[in-house]
Amino acid sequence: MSQTIQTNVNVSGMTCGHCVSSVSEELEALSGVQDVAVDLNPGGLSTVTITSTSELSPSEIGEAVAEAGYLVVANEA
Repeated sequence: MSQTIQTNVNVSGMTCGHCVSSVSEELEALSGVQDVAVDLNPGGLSTVTITSTSELSPSEIGEAVAEAGYLVVANEA
């Protein structure tokens, strides 16, 4: 059984189902990505959970989200 890695990112600017599908489509195109789950928060930060078979770099994720027209917001620890 191959191990999967879950990566959570916060994305701003998503307001509807179309936004979700745009972001999901771009992220699913990344190598190793198996699943993308979006917790949509219109007008705020939406949480995107990416399940992949390998570690994804923040820049890879950021570029994919930007390609869809949205912005990854850094997690404030």
